[in-house]
Amino acid sequence: MQNKKFDITGMTCSACQSHVEKAVSRLDGVSKVNVNLLRNFMEVEFDESITGTDEIIQAVEKAGYGASEKGIQSKSDNSETDSDTAHLKKMKQRLIRSVLFLIPLFYICMGHMINAPLPKFLTGRENMMLLALTQLLLTIPIIALNFHFFRNGFRNLLRRAPNMDSLIALGASAAFIYSLYGTYMSAYHIGHGNLSEAHSFMENLYYESCGMILTLITVGKFLEAKSKRKTSDAVSRLIDLAPKTAIILRDDIETEILASEIAVGDIFLLKAGASVPCDGTILEGSCSVDQSALTGESIPVEKSVGDTLMSASVSTGGFVKCRCDRAEKDSTLSRIIALVEDASASKAPIARLADKISGIFVPVVIAISLITAGVWIAVTGNFPAALTAAISVLVISCPCSLGLATPTAIMVGTGKGAQNGILIKSAESLETAHHITTVVLDKTGTCTEGKPSVQDVYTRNIAESELLPLVGAVEVNSSHPLAKSITEYCGIKNITLSDCTYYTETPGGGISGIADGRKILVGNRRLMEQHGTDISFFADRAAKSAENGGIPLYIAVDGIAEGILIIADPVKPTSKEAVLSLKKMGIKTLMLTGDNHKTAEAVRNQLEIDDVCADLLPEDKTRIIRELQSCGECVAMTGDGINDAPALAAADVGIAVGAGQDIAIESANIVLMKNDLRDAAEAIRLSRATIRNIKQNLFWALIYNSLGIPLAAGVFYPIFGWQLNPMFGAAAMSLSSVCVVTNALRLNFFRSEKSNTAELMTQEINITEPEVKIVKKTMMIEGMMCNHCTGMVTKLLNAIEGVSAEVSLEDKCAYIELSGDVSDDVLIKTVTDAGYEVKGIQ
Repeated sequence: MQNKKFDITGMTCSACQSHVEKAVSRLDGVSKVNVNLLRNFMEVEFDESITGTDEIIQAVEKAGYGASEKGIQSKSDNSETDSDTAHLKKMKQRLIRSVLFLIPLFYICMGHMINAPLPKFLTGRENMMLLALTQLLLTIPIIALNFHFFRNGFRNLLRRAPNMDSLIALGASAAFIYSLYGTYMSAYHIGHGNLSEAHSFMENLYYESCGMILTLITVGKFLEAKSKRKTSDAVSRLIDLAPKTAIILRDDIETEILASEIAVGDIFLLKAGASVPCDGTILEGSCSVDQSALTGESIPVEKSVGDTLMSASVSTGGFVKCRCDRAEKDSTLSRIIALVEDASASKAPIARLADKISGIFVPVVIAISLITAGVWIAVTGNFPAALTAAISVLVISCPCSLGLATPTAIMVGTGKGAQNGILIKSAESLETAHHITTVVLDKTGTCTEGKPSVQDVYTRNIAESELLPLVGAVEVNSSHPLAKSITEYCGIKNITLSDCTYYTETPGGGISGIADGRKILVGNRRLMEQHGTDISFFADRAAKSAENGGIPLYIAVDGIAEGILIIADPVKPTSKEAVLSLKKMGIKTLMLTGDNHKTAEAVRNQLEIDDVCADLLPEDKTRIIRELQSCGECVAMTGDGINDAPALAAADVGIAVGAGQDIAIESANIVLMKNDLRDAAEAIRLSRATIRNIKQNLFWALIYNSLGIPLAAGVFYPIFGWQLNPMFGAAAMSLSSVCVVTNALRLNFFRSEKSNTAELMTQEINITEPEVKIVKKTMMIEGMMCNHCTGMVTKLLNAIEGVSAEVSLEDKCAYIELSGDVSDDVLIKTVTDAGYEVKGIQ
């Protein structure tokens, strides 16, 4: 199946949208059609072996509209914006000229109502013909200026695909033709000396109604177009973020090129105040960057060698040399723009009602107008009154407000989300999110920092210095965060890792392998039980650490539990606020983790999460989500890892946090640019606000038409004597669309409820925490003969506060790290008192 996008021209209302969709969907091989009225484009999914691009374009053209395949343009290309600006300028000029003719026309026709004086050549029965001809001459330029309404309206009417232009054309034509008929009849009766009969025709001229209808509709269209442009401001601002040029190094010479020309592997320079032209990695230097436009973070982020930079972030200080990892067209900014555009172009399920109504709206209105005229003539015999009612029905009906109700709110909502670092992939995801009743939370990397570190190591019969090379040998093969923390710990301890063979990873359990000819098993309690390893020796230690939120990992050597690693993954400062925000919205929270139950309970209590399920395998998370859904819950899953991808896909709404793996992001419906759980709550709040706005738009659009059409038809005339003037109907029609778009723009006032407390706490900690200076020393020792000797010296040195030591029998040295003020004399005395000779300290 092929998916292509097309630009559509000539659409003016939701009826047009419906006609285009129907015309294309009738083609063989077309499986899905989505037409976006707001942005005048269409997305089609079709089988190229059955239907081609040319057939799709022809189908649109036969329906009365223009179509062309959407070209591939740079995201920094503003051609679409320029086209909109030119269109607005022409519309404004047309409007001004129409008003210049309408003012004298309106004054001549309606001035007598306020006793406004008229020129003498237009007053009196003897000047009736001059008055009629003056009105005619003032009306013709207004018709000419707005002739596109007639051209498009009647063309679509003849093709049996009437739209809003058809309603305007019919109403204005009826008023003008009847007025022209009245003018001729007046001239006839004047020529035959029947001034009374001529005057009766003169009193029922509708030139001012024709001119006013066309001008007021143009006013509405102009205001609507201006408002619609504002709905895409978020995307425009994102596009404007893209820098136009970049400075790259070629043969050690700085060269300025277009940002679009930078290629993967190029080395570029980033100076203070400059924007990052593409996604890259810092090779030299350090800087601070403002990522607020992409992630919503207000505080600049410090970056150094090895860190990644996102395109369009701005350097606030420093100088760095970077390598391009993704060119402009594949950069983070381009992907964000694509996501926002695709989401705003997609259709929410709630829009289906409006689509169904729009498809039959205009023909029904024309039928009601004809019935209205027939009833008025039959009941009153008053043709002018019948014509007034029929015209009023045509011009007060507004299919535009129905068609704009949903896409305007979707575009503003998704754009607002992007400004706050919340990327919503589709309108359907946005709508589903407001139904969420339960949020499922992954623990590691979502509730916690995702940067675990080894806190303690306890051994049984094998010294830590012998055990760690074996453990590190198997852990270095894994990409799991816990494995990374162990290898980092081995690096800090200057451990030389052994070689590993027969490496095996058990999802949700741990890893195993052969190191130095010994079978090594590292993992949780479940893995040890599966291999029949007795871990009772470390049971108390594991239980105590778990109660404090630590993660115990057991180490088995040749089937015997020889050690335990205590790993801590601190809870994010913002996670508790996120959980409380979800509870405030009436949403239940459930944490799923592969860690043991006591560790999970400690985190649950700290964050006040409603419930927790621990000791889970990746497939267990998916099973639990299915069970919740079967109980009627609408479930959102938040996660960041590869093992979360199945659960993210299974949930009603998958939410991937910013630090997540690519596969997790692909599986998710909503992507959070920041690694902040509070944004998950903000995404749900934004969804609720957007859907509430859509419902308001649909309600007022339906109520407007439900009340406006009967009022125009004269339903209330027998009771209250109300008969609507067509001019007021045209004004109401124009304002209805403007009101819908303006209401959608209120979403721009959506404000985050996140507090800055957590960030301030983090900053304060970073500022006030004293920097610990590590001093490294090497002590040469004589007299050590075996591993028992090295173990003894290691134990004695590590017992000194502020000392971390590793002793090598082969080198006859102790490698010491000092985090406190410890003199060489203290170190030497400790070793010599144990019966060994210190040869020196470097």
